[in-house]
Amino acid sequence: MPEALGDWPDVVLHVISGKGGTGKTTVAAALALALAKNGRQVMLMEVEGRQGLAQIFDVPPLPYEPRRLAVTPGGGEVWGLAVDPEEALLEYLELFYNLRRAGSVLRRMGAMEFVTTIAPGLRDVLLTGKAVELVRRKDKQHATAYDSIVMDAPPTGRITRFLNVNTEIAGVAKVGPIRNQADSVMNVLRSPRTSVHLTTLLEEMPVQETIDGVAELEDAALPVGGIVVNMTRPPALSATGTGLARDRIADGVAAAGFSSGTGAAIIEALLAEAGDHEARVAMEAVERSRIEALGRPVYDLPYLSGGIDLAALYELAAMLDEQGMA
Repeated sequence: MPEALGDWPDVVLHVISGKGGTGKTTVAAALALALAKNGRQVMLMEVEGRQGLAQIFDVPPLPYEPRRLAVTPGGGEVWGLAVDPEEALLEYLELFYNLRRAGSVLRRMGAMEFVTTIAPGLRDVLLTGKAVELVRRKDKQHATAYDSIVMDAPPTGRITRFLNVNTEIAGVAKVGPIRNQADSVMNVLRSPRTSVHLTTLLEEMPVQETIDGVAELEDAALPVGGIVVNMTRPPALSATGTGLARDRIADGVAAAGFSSGTGAAIIEALLAEAGDHEARVAMEAVERSRIEALGRPVYDLPYLSGGIDLAALYELAAMLDEQGMA
């Protein structure tokens, strides 16, 4: 299989998290496309049941089985998978105990929902366990092994609890097969084969949540990757134009032929917009400095006024590739 490239040559599992509204699903999809270069096979999986990947690729809802989402120019492929806790539990029972039929009976009785409700840590073990099973397919030379797995994971506020399954399962199973499964999952999640990348915007709350998320992940000994600054916008005014003088604006308004009354209102409106823009640029500079202080690789993706479709995803993927994330 092709070798990994970019800043993360040893990483197989890329976990994408971020505050809600920062575009983590878009970033996950773009990274999967970037990683699929040169004929590579990439699995893009989601674990929240939102079917966000189906929406962004404009395909029917994803089942609990691989579905091809895209092909890259170099012959690589991106596959999609929506991980369902109940199906993951059935698969777990079949793989380790040959009890899939018993699991089907449990589901009809409603026991599956009951188990994952009273033991949310078990639910996360099953979800992360599927990702780990996909990672280990390379070691086992499985017929459907993938070069990279990209997980569209829960938001930053929950990502450490979601990944730190050993702690979450401690109150449910201290010994036995469930505990062994949790330990096995953690061995991969805490290894150099995994990296947790966080998505943010240049705004105070997302940046603060990113900073907090990095600290929590590090405290849990989970591997922090890069920071993707999404939906960036270049300054609309030059450095010398942010402090626009009233007389310069007035000359332009007069040259456009507006009457004095209308022209005065336009001048005030333009000055207000210039002031707002200047404040936003200054605020974004402060937030970027806070991100850079984390000491992690930073990747920038622009705001696309036309929205996100498959063509836009390829464009964003190329940018991540150029910046070395893939």
